[in-house]
Amino acid sequence: MRSATIIRILGLLLMLFSTTLLPPLIIALSVDDGALSAFTLSLAVTLGTGFLLWLPTRHCHQELLLRDGFMVVVLFWVVLGLFGALPLLLGITPAISWTDAVFESISGLTTTGATLLVGIDDLPTSLLWYRQQLQWFGGMGIIVLAVAILPLLGIGGMQLYRAETPGPVKDNKLTPRITETAKTLWYLYLGLTLACAMAYWVAGMDLFDAISHAFATVAIGGFSTHDASMGYFQDQPLIEAVAILFMLLAGINFALHFAAWSRLSLAPYRGDSELRAYLLILGLVAVITSLFLYYHQTFTTPERALLHGVFQAVSIGTTTGFTTSDYHNWPSFLPVLLLFASFIGGCAGSTGGGMKVIRFVLLFKQGVREIQRLIHPNAVIPIRIGGKRADSRVIEAVWGFFATYVAIFSLLMLLLMADGLDQITAFSAVAACINNLGPGLGEVGSNYATMSDFAKWLLSLAMLLGRLEIFTLLVLFTPTYWRN
Repeated sequence: MRSATIIRILGLLLMLFSTTLLPPLIIALSVDDGALSAFTLSLAVTLGTGFLLWLPTRHCHQELLLRDGFMVVVLFWVVLGLFGALPLLLGITPAISWTDAVFESISGLTTTGATLLVGIDDLPTSLLWYRQQLQWFGGMGIIVLAVAILPLLGIGGMQLYRAETPGPVKDNKLTPRITETAKTLWYLYLGLTLACAMAYWVAGMDLFDAISHAFATVAIGGFSTHDASMGYFQDQPLIEAVAILFMLLAGINFALHFAAWSRLSLAPYRGDSELRAYLLILGLVAVITSLFLYYHQTFTTPERALLHGVFQAVSIGTTTGFTTSDYHNWPSFLPVLLLFASFIGGCAGSTGGGMKVIRFVLLFKQGVREIQRLIHPNAVIPIRIGGKRADSRVIEAVWGFFATYVAIFSLLMLLLMADGLDQITAFSAVAACINNLGPGLGEVGSNYATMSDFAKWLLSLAMLLGRLEIFTLLVLFTPTYWRN
């Protein structure tokens, strides 16, 4: 392993991340909200640490190996989560613990949106901006951003990009060069964010809330500048409609957005089987939810039942995590149905969490094929996605991911139950964190403030596992990785 090169890259990335503290610092200076010293000190510590890591290794220019890419990705997400906690630790009054600050930081960066803060409306304006900004940078993956910039500093990025996007991701390279790919992704991401912010503003949000919620919507994050989340705007249905539209768009593979934009045609959307499955799943969940809400008179008019049902189906199904009401208190099986939808999540290549729609489709088709083989044991029955035959290696990888996911999920749930949580809370907390969803059921329906420090660290690990799609993190704990 090329340790010096890894340390050099980590130092550069930390210095790069320190620049993201400038916008909230400027806001704190402009509105004098009391958080200026927190951001100033945080910027100095982050920049200084990055410089100290970079300085002794600045002449190390070895090409990264694939295993080095995995190490850089994991180290950076962990280190970034720790340094991202500094403004929260120093700026929130009354002060929160280091554990709470790291939990909130990792929740933002992984776009989980699980919060343990109460009284969000009263936080300094600059800290509100910072929480939303954390999600926005985490949404596409700050490593992908770095891939677009680090080649200018003499560092290749393909290894980092491959480590950041494991699994059956379609059309990984939108353009021939990885640097151009990363830039293209960010142009799309930025354009979608600007369009979302403008739509929120036109729909009735003030400019600050519009930008803040656009950050969270396009990142599929779920943090809000209000304790009531999107319920703060429940008398403005146009705002909820805008959120539904952009959550749906953010949950679609960005390669499709790129193809549609470059061709100025909707044909790429119409021909994508994953997108059809994505819309079908969310549509079914939305219809069932809306009908049951109206049947149980949770909302007395069909219009309100439909709006709340569709909003929560899309929000939970895409793993955004915005709420317009306490969905965990909804009648019958609805809370569990919505939580189960988050296991599927968004499309591959999107900012959504969960196991991804393409994996779910492959697992479903594999199950159907096994049933057919019971009738025709000697038949050769290929699995096709979008008219193309799926490689057996991809099928094996998906089953391996699913098995690992179930094993990790079970272990984390048992550990939380051993810590004293009831079954519903433990199950939903792990589901909400490993799927990068945010709100759960039981004690974590509203926030995670009542969790023990042990549970918060465990759930922070679950968020990282979900954000890195499990294998990127687990590969570091295998003997094969450390062999020469």
